Amino acid sequence: MIRTVGIISRPRPEEVARVVPPLIEWLRARQIEAICDAETSACIGPLSGQTHPREELPARADLIIVLGGDGTLLAAARLVGDHPVPVLAVNLGGLGFLTSVPQDELYTILEKILQGQHWVSERVLLEAEIIRDGEVIRHQRALNDAVLNKGAMSRIMDLELRVDDTYVTTYKADGLIISTPTGSTAYSLAAGGPIVYPRVAAFIVTPICPHTLTNRPLVIPDNSKIEVDFQPGEEPVYLTLDGQIGIELRRGDRVVVNKAASKLQLVRPARHTYYEILRNKLKWGER
Repeated sequence: MIRTVGIISRPRPEEVARVVPPLIEWLRARQIEAICDAETSACIGPLSGQTHPREELPARADLIIVLGGDGTLLAAARLVGDHPVPVLAVNLGGLGFLTSVPQDELYTILEKILQGQHWVSERVLLEAEIIRDGEVIRHQRALNDAVLNKGAMSRIMDLELRVDDTYVTTYKADGLIISTPTGSTAYSLAAGGPIVYPRVAAFIVTPICPHTLTNRPLVIPDNSKIEVDFQPGEEPVYLTLDGQIGIELRRGDRVVVNKAASKLQLVRPARHTYYEILRNKLKWGER
């Protein structure tokens, strides 16, 4: 049963002020408590009611509503962690592969959620670890991808790939993308990777501008352990998660990627198939 709904939005005051107050009133009329993150509350003032730090909302809510674009959802997905709270992502942005629910369908879908008639798409998250001198110094989850690249793209670097402790190859490339099926329509797609259906149990390893043209994207089981060692040049090397978190690496660091223990519970419109979303967002069949 839905008793508390958490609201997360990107801080665009005009949009938030237009969408959130009617949403809170709609929820309160159904005896549902609405709680907002600090960014949302700052845009609507006293109407927001309870305000909590964004990272606390998944533990306090029975449903999370994310208002924004895919970037807002990516940030929220990393916060959900081990809390199995469903997330409804409403598109206030542009392209919106993940935030595919349009504003005009928000209340229709909320009614279905309250009636238990909604559909949830489970999305795999990856967990990246940085190992330095034999110790894990940082670990971070991501919904889309983990990317190794340089601050400056003037020279290629060597990236040694191992899967389940087996040597695969050493890429000479500008970088390397390790993506989930959800992230297959993001940076990996732009770098020439395949589109992978969200329920396929796979990771995609895509080199960025490889020196050897036979180095193609590689699809592997998502229960694999992926390890990447690198030989940096003069430029610094970074590990970037979901295009939002950047961590500078040192010579000798190793990056290990595994499937995270928990999954994102993404509420989807039952009448919109994944193929329809692809067709509409990528303009397939149009001239």
